[in-house]
Amino acid sequence: MRDYLKSFNILTDEDIDVFESKVIRKTLKKGDYFVQEGRTSKEVAFVVSGLFRSFYYSSAEEEVTYCFTFSNTFVSAYSSFLSQTKTVENIQALTDIELFSISRDEILKLEKSSTNWLRFFKFIAEQEYIKMEKRIFILQKESAEKRYEDLLKNQPQYLQLIPLNYLSSYLGITQRHLSRIRKSISN
Repeated sequence: MRDYLKSFNILTDEDIDVFESKVIRKTLKKGDYFVQEGRTSKEVAFVVSGLFRSFYYSSAEEEVTYCFTFSNTFVSAYSSFLSQTKTVENIQALTDIELFSISRDEILKLEKSSTNWLRFFKFIAEQEYIKMEKRIFILQKESAEKRYEDLLKNQPQYLQLIPLNYLSSYLGITQRHLSRIRKSISN
């Protein structure tokens, strides 16, 4: 986590020391939820190891997977965390998870303690926006085949760790369609 925080070249060693003193080590078992629909997100966590799936229920009550979170990154129901309103998303462990969690109250204290933290959290918010925009563009602009090829090229770890039903939902296609795409690409 320390190396990740240092990589942005925003925080001092002292800033990171303070952050590390505020986090709480937690573990989740496969299937556990970090946050569930209808609750308000009160924490952000750094994923030390493991894999999360973020999903919501469509109006037809079908699960729609829209994001995966791997180790060495932060996870939160971000809009709920910012607005302190109930979330519509679920963040579920697809594997056993080890994480370091920090409460919203502690983050607000950090923001008051140093402008470095304001700059850091602004940067993280900008990165989340860019990630969301890219996701929307690829879903609306590209074919399912292109979305799968993009995943294969840029994030091959998805294809090894994620069950096909979640992967097909993430790509916005049926499992049958995903099987056809995988077969045509491997030939």
